[in-house]
Amino acid sequence: MSTEQRNADEDTLASLGYKQELARTWSAFSNFAISFSIISILAGCLTTFGQAWNNGGPIAISIGWPVISLFILIIGLCMSELVSAYPTSGGIYWWAAKLGGAKVGYYTGWLNLVGLIAILASVAYGAASFLNVFIDLFSDSYAESFLGGNYLYQQFFWFIVVMAVVISINVFSSHLLAIINNVSVWWHVFGAAIVVAIMIFGPDSHQSLSYVFTERINNSGFFGGESNGFGFWFAVLPLGFLLTQYTITGYDASAHLSEETHGAAHGAARGIWQSIFYSAIGGWILLLSFVFAVNDPDKLSSVDNGYGPGSIFALLDGALSSTLFKIVVFISMSAQIYCTTACLTATSRMMFAFSRDGALPASGALRKVDGKGVPRNAVLASALVGIILTLPALYKSPSGAPTAFYAVVSIGVIGLYVCFAIPIFLRWKAGDSFAPGPWTLGSKYKWMSLVAVAEITVTSIYFLFPTVPQGIPGHKTDGVGDFTWTAVNYTPIVFGVLLISLWVAWHLNVKHWFTGPRSTLDDPDAHTLSGS
Repeated sequence: MSTEQRNADEDTLASLGYKQELARTWSAFSNFAISFSIISILAGCLTTFGQAWNNGGPIAISIGWPVISLFILIIGLCMSELVSAYPTSGGIYWWAAKLGGAKVGYYTGWLNLVGLIAILASVAYGAASFLNVFIDLFSDSYAESFLGGNYLYQQFFWFIVVMAVVISINVFSSHLLAIINNVSVWWHVFGAAIVVAIMIFGPDSHQSLSYVFTERINNSGFFGGESNGFGFWFAVLPLGFLLTQYTITGYDASAHLSEETHGAAHGAARGIWQSIFYSAIGGWILLLSFVFAVNDPDKLSSVDNGYGPGSIFALLDGALSSTLFKIVVFISMSAQIYCTTACLTATSRMMFAFSRDGALPASGALRKVDGKGVPRNAVLASALVGIILTLPALYKSPSGAPTAFYAVVSIGVIGLYVCFAIPIFLRWKAGDSFAPGPWTLGSKYKWMSLVAVAEITVTSIYFLFPTVPQGIPGHKTDGVGDFTWTAVNYTPIVFGVLLISLWVAWHLNVKHWFTGPRSTLDDPDAHTLSGS
């Protein structure tokens, strides 16, 4: 990076009130790479495939993916304009505080942080489930012998291992992370291409075009399994859209890494929308290759297929040879570990920035940066809270579906997208008084912002609903009560407790001292990395 560019970036950051504390070693490509890695079509498309298959079937994937992707691209474009104006690690929280005041910023920051932690936890857990299956494919006794044959314990064990690995990578150096994320991009590009080729040439037969784009499935347990009528179209099918909404998320990482990116006002803006655009195209091709390759739809939907209804493992096992099955699992597993690494990076940067403004307990410790420009304490805290959030995954749901996993997914999606909606709406409300950066939507923000907020509102409401009938208090099957807490979508509980806690904390204490973003220009405790 030239001295002129470095000075320009540091001057821009200083105009927002901050010293250059983090190492600015990321290129614009690296910035794009981290969002592309977190979106990770080789992670989300496979780990939440069952959510779409069971709630809508092929149409939830073939038609639902491109439609929802278009709305998400609009959301991303709105965010690109905001990061261009305010390229700071606080990202969404900082934008909301700037445009709406300290109280709005406080709530937005907490939603953003909880969403990022949940996404981190869900991706790490998905990677662990793939690792568990991958090991089992090479052993005849592993599944029955390791940890007493309890697959939930096995997956949670590997979940901890994956977290430990990505913590080690994250605390090493910021420059290493940039290199890993650059490698991750090409792993996703070529890995996805290899998987698509395997799904085209590996199976003995394929489904018809009509099947892929018209077939409907309802394995949710709601509405008697009917795949038509009001209940299916407006209650079941929208739950299948969680596949798309979850996979294409986390692109706010480009904002959180903006203080470490050269030319961030341009690079971070492009990083957001380009990561969405290319992931949407690549993800659709990848998903279509899976649906075309479905060998036995009835077996895939069965609870007795060995993996669970709608599981991508059941699909691959039925369509591919043992060798090809192992290759696909390995490619996706590796991508998910790359993705987890990037998720932890983004989460720790947001936690660092939020702590820098004194908004979190133990902010003094969480805002510390080591000599390499890495917020090490924030890295460790992000991983620890993610593990705690995922503890319910140790308990089995009666439906066979990983209810706890989908709950963590929903928490991540709602937390992130709701916090995205807040500054987007505030930017729309500000109108011409908003001072855009070098990357701007012009007058198109007037309709794009409203579309973005509307989409987020509708999908977030849906993802609060129970995903299986047994998760509804008082539910009965054939007159017998079958409600169980292991089937509950605990997303509304988490957000209910969070919002009540924030409201109480704000009115009893926080409003008396929290003023939003604090300048560190005159802060002697702020570690300076000038010349990085």
